[in-house]
Amino acid sequence: MPQLFLNEKSCESSCEPARADRAMTEFAHAVLKAWRADRPGTVLVAREPITGLQLAVGHPIGKWHGNPRNRDSWVLMLKMQNKWPHRAVFPEGEDFYDVEYRHRGETVEGLGAAHLMDGLGVSLPVEPCWDAPRVSLEREQLAEGRDGESRSEISAVEIRHASRRSHIDEHLRWIRDGIEAVRRGGLDAVRQGAELWEGRAAFFPHLQFLPRVEQDLRELHEVWVRPVRDRLAELEAAVAEWNPGTHPIAPQWRSDVRTEFETRRRLCWFTDDGTEQLFDWHCEFLPKPGRMHFRLLHEERTLRIAYLGRKLGV
Repeated sequence: MPQLFLNEKSCESSCEPARADRAMTEFAHAVLKAWRADRPGTVLVAREPITGLQLAVGHPIGKWHGNPRNRDSWVLMLKMQNKWPHRAVFPEGEDFYDVEYRHRGETVEGLGAAHLMDGLGVSLPVEPCWDAPRVSLEREQLAEGRDGESRSEISAVEIRHASRRSHIDEHLRWIRDGIEAVRRGGLDAVRQGAELWEGRAAFFPHLQFLPRVEQDLRELHEVWVRPVRDRLAELEAAVAEWNPGTHPIAPQWRSDVRTEFETRRRLCWFTDDGTEQLFDWHCEFLPKPGRMHFRLLHEERTLRIAYLGRKLGV
């Protein structure tokens, strides 16, 4: 169920119209190849409606789709699911104002959204930097330090990307894995939080859940279902192999799991068997600010989850 995020920077060049038209034709072929691989699930997400797109400065898309040889491609693109702006596919209430993505020093909203939503960035191949199946970006985001103060963190990230049909070939396995997961059933086919709750005994036999987590899962936003599913599966695998005798502090985690900063522990108390207990172990899930809180039960060789949702206190 791929989400394709249009890179607006690839539509802001000052190239000549003929070059922009050729780039748009190649872009359309790439997007439609992804759509044909998963017609029900492919969504093209842009900053603005594609009908108002500028292929280059002063060159609207109407001049391209007005050419009879491009008409069929244009009609098919209009049949795709198209959404705009980017926040139309973000989790409810989340605008990601605390993170910015840049390429060669310039902000790239569409490619940043592709990384946030685990999607595929798509560009017009007007410049060599967009003619690649993967693109590296610089990410700057606010993070909380151990002193509780916010600070800016800069890191390099890589996203899936396509601007030509040949690039889509490198991502077909990713697209098909998503399709196959739906067909297979079981945990990989879960698409709603309620399914995680109802199947928890079979999916996660080594994990425990407070009763209040049922509501968290049933109300879980669709975009968080897969990341939560994956984090739970990682916790399940780690706890299943946990030997407190050889690892007395915690299991060997499969992803970034840590205890909460002291300044935030006041937010991590939940009622468990009639008493207030501290659930300060946590992991994150994308899109941020997803958090999962739990506590370890060494004698029972398990962990008990108390909360799933937005980062507590924000």
